[in-house]
Amino acid sequence: MTHTAAVGSVGELRAGGGAAVMATGILSVGLHLVGDEVLSLTALAVGACWWVLLAVSFVITFFSDRTRWAAEAGTPPALTAVAATTLLGTRLSLLGWQSTAAALLALAVLVWPGLLVTVVRRADRRHLHGDIFLICVATQGIAVLGGRLSIADGSAWLGTAAVAFFCLGVVLYAVVLPRFDLRQIFTGAGDHWVAGGALAISALAGSTLLASPRWTGTAHRTLDTAALVLLALAVALWALLAYAEIRRPRLAYDVRRWSTVFPLGMTAAASLSLSASAGVMWLEPLGRVLLWIAVGAWLLTFAGLVTARVRLS
Repeated sequence: MTHTAAVGSVGELRAGGGAAVMATGILSVGLHLVGDEVLSLTALAVGACWWVLLAVSFVITFFSDRTRWAAEAGTPPALTAVAATTLLGTRLSLLGWQSTAAALLALAVLVWPGLLVTVVRRADRRHLHGDIFLICVATQGIAVLGGRLSIADGSAWLGTAAVAFFCLGVVLYAVVLPRFDLRQIFTGAGDHWVAGGALAISALAGSTLLASPRWTGTAHRTLDTAALVLLALAVALWALLAYAEIRRPRLAYDVRRWSTVFPLGMTAAASLSLSASAGVMWLEPLGRVLLWIAVGAWLLTFAGLVTARVRLS
């Protein structure tokens, strides 16, 4: 994905659409956690429709223009396909649709390694943009959905696999963080927020695993501490990025702004989830505040998308 155009090519729109599904999916989860089922199911329906359209576009490109498909698959935004699929699967699991959620998990696991290896091999090792953190987000998305399904069906092996993906996601974050171009905090067009979103989804993965009765004693305490530390870092980075947005406003619409909405919603969902799983009650009101900020950001970004498309037509 290039870092120039506000609306850009079909490939950029597909990448932005993947981030939009991620943002919509996690808002659906967050709204469910605060008990607003009507808005949650509405968001789920919108995200699912968007996911289907993007999947169809992905398949059409694969068969009609293999060169373009291969080029897009080698960029970090390609991993939004994995993350979006796992987040929709997580909401479906919460809805009780375990078979469908399991099918989405299988699909995500199937495409994850190829995309991950390709993105890592092609990535510029210096001055990375925020979208590189999608290698962590996609990995933790699998941990979240895997952990959720292991709780639903009591599968021990799936719970163990979810912990492995959680640990790998944290390692991947630590590997790419020193290579992140910190100037993006004040100059990025939206995807720089993924640096915080990756921490937040890691915290959500930890919270999901905490809810499993499988992990007790030292394992439970370790997960609890790790999840709370990750959330604290995510909230701190949220505040820093918000401050940078105030100091250097970037108000024009850009497809990468969907990558801003996703971390906002993910930080809210992680706060709400950890409030229950870790027993930290004050995280619940924090999560509610962050959730409605994320909903407002989603509405503004969607309005920007519609306006941009109308101007191009």
